[in-house]
Amino acid sequence: MTNAFERPGTVLPPTFFRRPTLDVCEDLLGAVLCRRFPDGTTGRYVIHEVEAYDGFEDKASHAHRGKTPRNEIMFSPGGYWYVYLCYGVHWLLNIVTERADYPGAVLIRGAGPYIGPGRLTKGIQVGREEHATPARRNCGLWIESGGPVGSRAEVLLTPRVGIDSAGPEWAGMPWRFVLKNRTRDP
Repeated sequence: MTNAFERPGTVLPPTFFRRPTLDVCEDLLGAVLCRRFPDGTTGRYVIHEVEAYDGFEDKASHAHRGKTPRNEIMFSPGGYWYVYLCYGVHWLLNIVTERADYPGAVLIRGAGPYIGPGRLTKGIQVGREEHATPARRNCGLWIESGGPVGSRAEVLLTPRVGIDSAGPEWAGMPWRFVLKNRTRDP
């Protein structure tokens, strides 16, 4: 596992996200999702579960069939939030990865006490307003570097969740990364 930044608490810059999706996905484990709430307080949540969605070939990706109004932000250079409504019920939070015109994103599935992407966005009050905004402190939603995660033995790789319609090859990709010892607080 790589640790892209030496000092914990450093805001991850756009260049962190403008790398291959699977590298960003793995490197986000142990990073800290930060949310400034309307009352001015800031919540910090260690990221413990993520999923990768990588490129045009990935049949589970919203970008598989090309650019649409819904997924247009995925074609931006990495470092922007892709927030969409799932099943008309839950907002899901993704961070765009890769270079411009190559659609990649990482779904944040769990952070701090929140297990499950819908519970996470509800718990930290994320919705459509954050869609297509940069992951920067001044936007109220950003990611900071965390402490080192440790060895690959501490990370569980599994197939992604809830994408059976992508077919067995893509549904079976081990692109879900989970910290075995889910850390709840920074």
